[in-house]
Amino acid sequence: MLHLDKDIETLRGFGLTTNQARVYLAICHLGIAPVGKVSKLAHVRREDVYRILPKLEEMGLTERTLDTPAKIRATPLQDALSTLIKHEKEMHDQKINALVAKKEELVRNFRANSRKTELEDEDSQFTLISEKAAILKKASAMLKDVRSEVAITGSRQKLIQIVSVYADLLKKAVKRGVKIRMVTELPEEEDPLPRFIEEQLSPSASVKLKYAEALPSHFAVFDNTGMMVATTTHEGFAERPALWTNSPQLIAPMQKAFEDLWHSSMNWSNFKSESESERLARFLGELKPSDHVIFMYDTPEAKYHVLFNYIKQGLENGEAALYVCSEANPRQIRNAMKRFGIDVDKCEESGALRILYYTEFYIIDGKFSIPNTLCLWNKFYKEAISKGFSGLRVTGETACFFKHKMVQNLLEYEKALHTVLDIPMIAVCSYCADILNDTDDPINLYHELAKAHGTVLYTGINSKLGRIELRRP
Repeated sequence: MLHLDKDIETLRGFGLTTNQARVYLAICHLGIAPVGKVSKLAHVRREDVYRILPKLEEMGLTERTLDTPAKIRATPLQDALSTLIKHEKEMHDQKINALVAKKEELVRNFRANSRKTELEDEDSQFTLISEKAAILKKASAMLKDVRSEVAITGSRQKLIQIVSVYADLLKKAVKRGVKIRMVTELPEEEDPLPRFIEEQLSPSASVKLKYAEALPSHFAVFDNTGMMVATTTHEGFAERPALWTNSPQLIAPMQKAFEDLWHSSMNWSNFKSESESERLARFLGELKPSDHVIFMYDTPEAKYHVLFNYIKQGLENGEAALYVCSEANPRQIRNAMKRFGIDVDKCEESGALRILYYTEFYIIDGKFSIPNTLCLWNKFYKEAISKGFSGLRVTGETACFFKHKMVQNLLEYEKALHTVLDIPMIAVCSYCADILNDTDDPINLYHELAKAHGTVLYTGINSKLGRIELRRP
C-alpha cells in the first residue's frame, strides 16, 4: 500500500473508518479492479473488503461492474468528497432538529408536571456521586429502604455486577415482597445471565428479566421515590460518577420510560426457547458471496444438521450447491440428505446439486494440487451461473487430508481461498473436532485455520439436536 496515512486520516474526518478509507484509496489508485487486487493493495482482508464495499456504495463512493468476477470502480475523489460533505451536513442538521424537538418535549413535560415547584424544590435533592465507595453506599441504603419495587435497566455486565455486589440485600428485599424488574440488551447467543440471577437470588416470581433491542440509558428507580442514573453506558458499575435524585419531576418520566421499555421488551424465557434451527437459519441467511466459514462438529448428526440446512437453504434461494465428502461416501450422503428432506434426485437431475467423493475433487490419484482445486471451484461456479442459478454454495469435509497426512497442504489451501480465489461463492469447510484434536498440535493448528476464515461456526454437545453456538471473530 502506498504511504497514504495522512490521506486516510483526512478521510476519517469525513466519516470513514480506517479500513473504509484504505479500500476507497486503493480503488482510486487502481481505477477499476477485482476485489482480490483491492484487498492486496489496501492491506485489508478479502472478506472485510466484501463487507466494506456495500457501505461505500451506499455512500456513493464506489460502484461495481457486472463482470464475472465483479470489478469495483471508484467515484472521482472530488465528487466523492462533495458527497461526503453533503452527507455530514444532512446528519448534522438531523441531529440539531432532533435536539430541538427533545428540548421542546422536555420543557412541555416539565411544565405539565410542575405544581407548586417552589415548595417541592425545597424537598427535592440532586447529588452527583463521584466516588465508588459513596455510590455503593448510596445504592445499599436505597435497597435497605425499598418496600415495593426496583426497576433497573443496564448492560449485561452491569446487571451481573449489581446482582453480585447486592445479592444479600436483594434477597432480603424479595422476602419483604419487593418486586425486582430488570431490562438488558438482547444477547447474540445463549445468555448465562438468567441462570446467574437465579443462582444468586434463588428462584422467585418476584425477580423478572427482559431483553430490549436497545437501552435508552442505564438507571435504577426505587419505589418511584428515588433514582440513580449512570453517567455513562460504557463503564462498569460504580466506575464513573452517578446521579442520585428524589425529584418527582425527573423520576416520573424515567419511570414512564422504563414502563414503555418493559412492555416492548421480550421475556428472557421466550428468547431462550428460540429453536436452534431458527438460530441456524438466521445465521445461514446472513452468509454472503465470498464468505469463508470454518465449521467444527462433534458428531455426524450435528454435522448433517448444519450442513444440510446450509445446502437446503441455498437450493431454496435458487443457488447451486456442491458437497465434497470424505468421512462418508456419496451414496451415504445422498441417503442422509433424502431423510433430511432434500429432493436429491430432482436437484441432481437439474444440476442444482452435486455430491462428489474427495478422490474426484481434492486428492486425485493420490495427489493434491491447490491450483487444480481452485480451477475446479471456478469451473463449477461458472457452470452454475451459466445454468441460470443465482450463485454457488459449497462445503467440503476435510477428514481426507488428515487421513492422507496432508495437513500442511490443507492449511496452505485454506489460506489460498482468501488470497488467491476470487469467486463470489459461499464456502463452508467442515472439520471433525475429534480428528483435529488427534493432531500433534491442535491448538496452533486450529488458530491458523481460524485465521484463514472470516467466520467460525461451532456445534455444541447436543448431538441429537445438532445444537450450535455461533460467533464471529
